[in-house]
Amino acid sequence: MNRPVPLMPESIPDIQSSPDTRQIPIDKVGIKNIRYPVVIRDRAGREQHTVATFNMYVSLPHNFKGTHMSRFVEILNQNENEITVESFKHMIVEMTDSLSAEAGHIEMSFPYFVAKSAPVSGVKSLMDYEVSFIGEIQNGKPTVLVRIVVPVTSLCPCSKNISDYGAHNQRSHVSVLVRTRGFIWIEELIDVVEKVASCELYGLLKRPDEKYVTERAYDNPKFVEDMVRDVAIRFNKDDRISAYTIESENFESIHNHSAYAMLSCDKESGEVRRS
Repeated sequence: MNRPVPLMPESIPDIQSSPDTRQIPIDKVGIKNIRYPVVIRDRAGREQHTVATFNMYVSLPHNFKGTHMSRFVEILNQNENEITVESFKHMIVEMTDSLSAEAGHIEMSFPYFVAKSAPVSGVKSLMDYEVSFIGEIQNGKPTVLVRIVVPVTSLCPCSKNISDYGAHNQRSHVSVLVRTRGFIWIEELIDVVEKVASCELYGLLKRPDEKYVTERAYDNPKFVEDMVRDVAIRFNKDDRISAYTIESENFESIHNHSAYAMLSCDKESGEVRRS
């Protein structure tokens, strides 16, 4: 039986690199939702082995038909070691250089775990947080943003004020997106949010702990507006943070909608935006 003769790579046509005559550049082209194991070092000095979801894109000039999708996966294969903000920045540069692109974008999202002790019993458990590194390169300059979603408890100041007893409370998500100019631990950003919430969350609570967190929230009521402002005050005092966006969403327990607030600040320009 005659078997097909394998073709050498140089004899296979490279369709992606063929010219395109439509004169339309593409802003982003690449791969989405590819999962890959990564290693992240935590503040305690341990290595966390987790699985991240990547989105990887580059710009495509008008005169090329397509990009080489396989190179995105090759870049992930070459970056198996511990990933930091700096190594993530190098990955963006490597990606755009490999694909001869003028601009590039990588998003890496992963669960991050922090060991916590309950406030009274001291029983230990793990809390998980959604963390993302978001990197771009424009005109040869790479930038990286870190985004963290921190779940907390919020208790309504209005409900506490008008009620003869009790006050409605709910779980809330506070999202922070920061650009840094100095090293900062993921746990440090989490700490800022948890300290200004009505109360932080824990993976495991005993009855004395449940009493504590219930009373702690009641003594520390916060609107979504309070949350974003209180986090902003602390970020403004931290010179390692050059820009930030803070969002707070309360999944209301007495409404079928969420309460929401957001503010942004670029500390280098002094501009503050609210919506």
